[in-house]
Amino acid sequence: MQMPIFERYIDELIENSTIDIPVWNIEKAKEGKAVGWNYIDGCMILALLEIYQATGEEKYYRFADAFIDARVLEDGTIKNYSVEEYNIDNVNAGKTLFALYELNGKEKYRKAIDLIYSQVRNQPRTQEGNFWHKKIYPNQVWLDGMYMGQPFYMEYETKFNGKKNYNDIFRQFGNVIRCMRDPQTGLYYHGYDASRKVFWCDKETGLSRNFWLRALGWYSMALLDTLNKCEPDESCQGEYDRLKEAFLDLIDSMLKFQDESGMWYQLPALAGREPNYLETSGSAIMAYSLLKGVRQGVLPQSYREHGLKAFQGICDRYLKETDGHLGLGGICLVAGLGPEDNPRRDGSFEYYMSEPIVENDAKGVGPLLLAYTELRRLPG
Repeated sequence: MQMPIFERYIDELIENSTIDIPVWNIEKAKEGKAVGWNYIDGCMILALLEIYQATGEEKYYRFADAFIDARVLEDGTIKNYSVEEYNIDNVNAGKTLFALYELNGKEKYRKAIDLIYSQVRNQPRTQEGNFWHKKIYPNQVWLDGMYMGQPFYMEYETKFNGKKNYNDIFRQFGNVIRCMRDPQTGLYYHGYDASRKVFWCDKETGLSRNFWLRALGWYSMALLDTLNKCEPDESCQGEYDRLKEAFLDLIDSMLKFQDESGMWYQLPALAGREPNYLETSGSAIMAYSLLKGVRQGVLPQSYREHGLKAFQGICDRYLKETDGHLGLGGICLVAGLGPEDNPRRDGSFEYYMSEPIVENDAKGVGPLLLAYTELRRLPG
C-alpha cells in the first residue's frame, strides 16, 4: 500500500471531524451528539499522538491537544467523567494525558491523571484481586479491560508512585493467565465471572464461550504496552520476564489462526464456520502488536513479516475509495457480555455474528493508525 494514500485517509478523518463530533465515533456521530470521555476517542487521540511522534507533523498534535483540552477543566476535572461509575473503559483515554503532559506541561493534565488514578486505586475487585470491568458488571474480568486499565496503571506507578504497586499489576495479569487462557489453543476467553453466577458464563469455570478477536487484540496490547511502561529492577525482573513470555505465547498462538489474507476472523478458532468473517479492528491490533513487539525487541525480527502481511491484508480488503473519499470497512461496531437485562449478549457464535459491521469507527481506525506509525518507524 502506498503511504501517501493512507496519509490522505488520516487527513480526511481529521478534516471531517470537529472537537465535539469526531467522525470516527460512529454511535455519537450518527446521533449528531457531542462525545464525552470514552475509550473510543482515547484510542484515536492516542493514535494521532503516536503519528505526531513518528512523523513530526504538527497538525496531529494540534488536533489531539485541542480535543483533550476541551474536555479537561483547569482544576483537573473531566467533563462527563465520573470516578464513581467505576468503568475501566474510561481509564483508557487517560493514557493521552501522560503524552500531552510531557509535550506541553499543562498542569491541568497532571491533575486529571491523578483523578483517573483515584479510580484505579478504588476500582472494585474480584476475589482474585482483579479489577471489575465495570460497576454494572460485578465480579467480571474482560480481556478488553486489561488494555483499558493496566498500561495506565503501570505508567502512573513508574512515573509518579515509585513503582509501589508493580506487584499488583503483575498479579492481575497472572490471574488472567491462570483463569482465562485455554491450554489447547493458547487463546483467551473473552470474559470471566469470578462469582460464576452471570447467565453467559460456564458455572464451573466462570468463562464465556468463545475467543473474540478484538478482545484478544486488546489483551495483546495490554501485555505489550504494560511491558513498555514498566522499568524493571531486581525486585520484579522475574515477573517482568514472565509477562514477556505470556506475550510471546499469545502471539505464537494467534499466528496459528492467521488467515492467508493476513487477517484474522471475528472468532479466530471458528474460521470455517459461516457467516464468520475477516474482521478489521482485531486484525489491525494484531498488526500493531507484531510490528511494535519486533521494534521493541520483545519479538524476533522474523515476526515483522506477519505484521506487515496483516496491515497489507486489511488495506487490500477493506480500505476503499468511493466518490473520492476513503473508507475503512469490516469493523465490528461493538461486542460484549450481558448485563443481566440483555440476554442477547450471551457470548454465543450467533451473538458475535449479529453485531453491526461498520466503516471508519475508531475501534478499527485507531489500531490501524497505530500500526501505520510502526511502519513509519521502520528503518530505511
